[in-house]
Amino acid sequence: MIRVVVADDQALVRAGVRMMLEAAGDMEVCGEAADGAEAVRLDERHRPDVVLMDLRMPRVDGLEATRRILAARPSARIVVLTTFAEDENLYAALGAGALGFLVKDDPPAHMVEAVRRAAAGEPPLAPSVLRRVVERALAAERQTLPPPAALTEREAQVLTLIGVGLSNAEIAGRLHVGVTTVKSHVAALIEKLGLRNRTQAAVMAHRFGLVDAAFTPVTPPRNGRDAGV
Repeated sequence: MIRVVVADDQALVRAGVRMMLEAAGDMEVCGEAADGAEAVRLDERHRPDVVLMDLRMPRVDGLEATRRILAARPSARIVVLTTFAEDENLYAALGAGALGFLVKDDPPAHMVEAVRRAAAGEPPLAPSVLRRVVERALAAERQTLPPPAALTEREAQVLTLIGVGLSNAEIAGRLHVGVTTVKSHVAALIEKLGLRNRTQAAVMAHRFGLVDAAFTPVTPPRNGRDAGV
């Protein structure tokens, strides 16, 4: 069962999200917060699999709550709820470590699937959205870095495909290895790079020059028949 905390200052929105998620059968809402301070307390108390975080809330907003939760629990998986995809605070939240975001008028099935992806550690971002996130991050950094020598060849291949926007299952199919193996490589490279999640890993794949502006691997990753798993 996927445990979720929903943080939104509108009771009607919280009730609607609860109804959508719990109707899926594999999720339960273990807490509701009307502001960011309460969201932080609920995360500390329940340690949910996913936090759905509205950005615009009274007292403590969603951006600050995201920072506080991740400072206390770096493994927390936070998905931002926003009214429109161009909210400036949205990109700040992703930079702070939020895994992805949902627009509030997305179809219910999209929200349910996004929570499942987030619980599995995969960002609920469409490729077009990931492209915008990467472009914004690169424009802010304005610096290209060499890939660290600490990464193994396979980890660099997996990082490249994360940068392209592939899921674990898609990476496994591309490299002809198991999904569990991919998950292990993802966890290892995120730890080695000092990152919080796959969204930040995707940005780093571009900063390392592993993926070009067209979201194509600069050096096509070899499959499992050519390289060790």
